[in-house]
Amino acid sequence: MEDISSLLPLAGIEIVKMTGTGNDFVLVDNRQAQVPPELMPLLAKAVCQRRRSVGADGLVLLEPSGRVDPERGRVDFRWHFFNADGSAAEMCGNAGRCAARFAHDRGLAGEKMVFDTIAGPIRAWLGSGDEVKLEMIRPFGAYRGLELMVGGRTLRLAGVNSGVPHTILAVEDLEAAPVRELGRELRFHPHFAPAGTNVNFTAAGRGELLVRTYERGVEDETLACGTGAVASALMMGPALGLSSPVSVLVRSGERLKVYFEGQGDSLGPVFLEGAAAYVFQGALHQEAFAWLQY
Repeated sequence: MEDISSLLPLAGIEIVKMTGTGNDFVLVDNRQAQVPPELMPLLAKAVCQRRRSVGADGLVLLEPSGRVDPERGRVDFRWHFFNADGSAAEMCGNAGRCAARFAHDRGLAGEKMVFDTIAGPIRAWLGSGDEVKLEMIRPFGAYRGLELMVGGRTLRLAGVNSGVPHTILAVEDLEAAPVRELGRELRFHPHFAPAGTNVNFTAAGRGELLVRTYERGVEDETLACGTGAVASALMMGPALGLSSPVSVLVRSGERLKVYFEGQGDSLGPVFLEGAAAYVFQGALHQEAFAWLQY
């Protein structure tokens, strides 16, 4: 049971709900510092709870930045990103696209922008309609052929950090894959401790990659995962004969595009492109927090 009294002053703040190919987020324009840093994790846990509050995979708060990056120039804004369980995450590709469109529409940035994340500065470009393209951080820590014993059998995994850590398992039948059960076992496997990992299940489609993802911090399968799409395209796309841009079909039935150069340790710039759509905007009622006390 949580003490909700600290959240009560946040009643009435404006929120916006957005979705990035099925990955949904609550966004807050925090330029006036209505939400102090110490309350951000608890606010995320409160409002992201489905069926009891707004419901989302994560919370994004945008604030101004006066920083100038030596490579990318002026940073338009910085974000705070929290998973649904209140944990901070280094990066999220789908949330990044939503944040970029939201920031442009709120006057925080132009159609080309740079914003700061824990993983580093991210560049973004608004396209036509609801399309947004991000330059992801340079992936690192790629591996193949990792063998782990899980549930009495040996799994052969690939993986890479595409902003957050991802491990990837190729399967024959993606529909039948035990994403929630096996994903949870791998996410908490001692090999990935203490931070844990996101888990992607992949299969070949007709000229594209099919991906389902168990997300760390959400602790469940999500309808899409941008960094997971990137990791899967980088590690599995070339092996399947797929060249850049790789089309990735996610659980929502929508598609993301992953652009990249090179392979393995010689990867060049990596870009993620896809839709970022508005759902609604409104004001938080104080009872949106009330479920925390039960």
